Amino acid sequence: MAGPYPPEYGAGPATPQMYPQSFPGAAAQPYPDNAPPVYPGMLPPPVPYRKKRRWPVIVGAVLALAVIAALVSALVLAGRDDSASASASGVLTEASAKEALQEYLDALSGGDDETVARHTLCGLFDAVKERRSDLALAGLSSDAFRKQYSQAQVTSIDKIVRSSPHQAQVLFTMSVTPTSRRGEPRPTEQQAVAQLLAYDNDVLVCSYLPRTGQY
Repeated sequence: MAGPYPPEYGAGPATPQMYPQSFPGAAAQPYPDNAPPVYPGMLPPPVPYRKKRRWPVIVGAVLALAVIAALVSALVLAGRDDSASASASGVLTEASAKEALQEYLDALSGGDDETVARHTLCGLFDAVKERRSDLALAGLSSDAFRKQYSQAQVTSIDKIVRSSPHQAQVLFTMSVTPTSRRGEPRPTEQQAVAQLLAYDNDVLVCSYLPRTGQY
């Protein structure tokens, strides 16, 4: 397009810019030449960034480790206490089970009713005030045992099933000599099951069940 630019393209003298109308009917005002800057004066110095301190995290980690160590120590001490109490009350072992079973069988074959009742009452014998019925039941068990066997000897502990360190079901083998008036009877082997309890430094035969009958 030839010729001078039209005034709207800046060909003519610069005209002062006008403020936009702030409300209807207001006259437009020219923008002042020496208007102050938006932020008067110098800019404030930059605010230094404060680094986060890590010592609370470190202290928390140390406290957590201390708590874990305390728990582990408590568990270890509890295990030692349990072991100590188990040793004091008598832990049920194969040797102690065999000894208790032999004592019980000897009491049956020898007619020792008090020892039989002490075993079968399973730790309650000393607290029972009236023992006549218990002694009578022990006498019946001894009589029935002597009618069948003249002697019994524990030869092996075949299996121990523990429900706790102090309680177990025991399968054992005993060599028994049948009671007979004819000739010389020969010993035979027979299995039996017993319920044992380790209590107050004793191992008690709470129940006894031969594989061929009950006494």
